[in-house]
Amino acid sequence: MRTLGYCCQLVGGVLVEQCPARSEVGTRLLALSSQLSHCRTVLRLFDDVAMFVYTKQYGLGAEEEAIFVRCVSVLGNLADQLYYPCEHIAWAADAKILHVESAPWLTLSTALWGLSLLLGIARSLWMVLKLRQRLRSPLAALTSQLPQGKRRDMEAQIRSEALTFLSNLADLANAVHWLPPGILWAGRFPPWLVGLLGTISSLLSMYQAVGAGGQAYAAPDGPGSRNPDGGPSHGAAIAREGPGL
Repeated sequence: MRTLGYCCQLVGGVLVEQCPARSEVGTRLLALSSQLSHCRTVLRLFDDVAMFVYTKQYGLGAEEEAIFVRCVSVLGNLADQLYYPCEHIAWAADAKILHVESAPWLTLSTALWGLSLLLGIARSLWMVLKLRQRLRSPLAALTSQLPQGKRRDMEAQIRSEALTFLSNLADLANAVHWLPPGILWAGRFPPWLVGLLGTISSLLSMYQAVGAGGQAYAAPDGPGSRNPDGGPSHGAAIAREGPGL
């Protein structure tokens, strides 16, 4: 649903801006994208428990070898966990269920999403650098010290972390776009660019899921939208060792 929504936004945005003769089709695609995003927002009302179970299972990351990885992962889990109630309140405010302003809660949920993505980027970058360092170390050159199977596993992990890095980076660009105007490039992306970045992120995540053989834990879906251009959506952007994307 996430991929379809962003693809509709990408094609619709291009048609509206570049093909005036087909602007009506583009407008309809943008409307479809917005409705799909709203649907995902509603579905995320039921994701809190799944996220809590994952956060509880991960705990303080005792199984992680590196303290840095443990810290950013725990902070990322905390940001993800806090994100959901903030988005739920914003949704309830928009639906007139709660008599509060939705804008502050939407901004807070988007900021938490951005923080989660930023932590994921830092973690993936650190993992790639450390794994490459191990592969290039003098000991790694000795097959007796690093079996071929172990080397292949490390190379596969490097590719996975690199894809996660790119996926999170694309989502982070969109997250900043959905922050209040005046913050970096907030509000400056045209719909087609939002759709392009979201499509790239979604396809990378799908590729990773297929490569994992469907056995990896899929973290709860990320931020949704009440925005005209489709809204934030990170779709479990942070991948971690063990339970992850």
